[in-house]
Amino acid sequence: MEALAVRLSGFDSHVEGAIRVVMFYDTLMRRRVDLPALARASAGLAECVAGIRLHGTGRTIRFSPDGKEATAPPPDASATAPVTLDEEEIGTVWLERTGPPDPLDEALLDRLAIAVAAVAERYGPARTTMADPALVELVIGSDSDEVARARALRLLGFAADLPVHVVAVRSQLPLDRIGGLVCPARPVKAALLADVGVILATTLDPARFPAGVRAGIGTTESPGRSWQQARTALRFTTARRPVVHYPDLGALALLAHVPPDSARDNPDVAAIARIAAGPEDLETLDAYCATGALRRAADLLHLHHSSVARRLEQIGRALGLELTEPTGLLRARLALTAWRLLDD
Repeated sequence: MEALAVRLSGFDSHVEGAIRVVMFYDTLMRRRVDLPALARASAGLAECVAGIRLHGTGRTIRFSPDGKEATAPPPDASATAPVTLDEEEIGTVWLERTGPPDPLDEALLDRLAIAVAAVAERYGPARTTMADPALVELVIGSDSDEVARARALRLLGFAADLPVHVVAVRSQLPLDRIGGLVCPARPVKAALLADVGVILATTLDPARFPAGVRAGIGTTESPGRSWQQARTALRFTTARRPVVHYPDLGALALLAHVPPDSARDNPDVAAIARIAAGPEDLETLDAYCATGALRRAADLLHLHHSSVARRLEQIGRALGLELTEPTGLLRARLALTAWRLLDD
């Protein structure tokens, strides 16, 4: 490598510099340095502040050229590069140069990003969101013993003393993107099991689920029990209610245990199945059941309340229910929910 650098240097000093940058980081990686050492060495090489941030931990490392941690508020980065591992962006590296950019800044950041990815993979679990499905199955399996479950959690990067949320997801979006959104700064792992995505996270912001995602969220009890709860909650999601917490279901969760044949034979459920052939009627009933009020249902449907009243009168006759009465509304809600569960 050194002989090649000498030969190329006669043609292009920039090439010589780039090769020396590569050799510099190759040496650091052979020495198996940690992230602070990488940032410190990079700052010395670049002669300006160098920074490293891993998305999974939220940790930011900044060093000055003098070898000390940079404590002043960071200015806008003069150059940045993503850190990728297994085709997923797991962090960022940057330089805080106050003068004009150096021609070798791009090469330096490229090699620094590669070195950071290698360190993140070497020390502790990888910071990628996607996880080995076999490990995730050990965590959420109802028949997993606690020793195996604890070991799987440790291998996935979760501390033993932190609760873990289990989320069941259906979406066309990549699971790693969803996991990064709902848990941006804490350990989060995801895997696809059959037709359902699993997200494990120590903290969770349900408001950050993107549009089009259906998600059921279990409690932070045993992950095995939480997974069953999350699967149940997922069955209750709708376009109007795409994210459901299992505890919010209350007694409604009992409907998930009704045998499908029993539900189909129920007269109210059978009546819902008949009106479901008309999407307009089904949407009207859904809005009314969701709000319990004629005018609020009309607002949801963007219709005049008199038009909704006429529709509900016709739907009530088809169902054999008086929808304006509390008992009729309750029966319609239960029947609509039970009918939806037949599709899952």
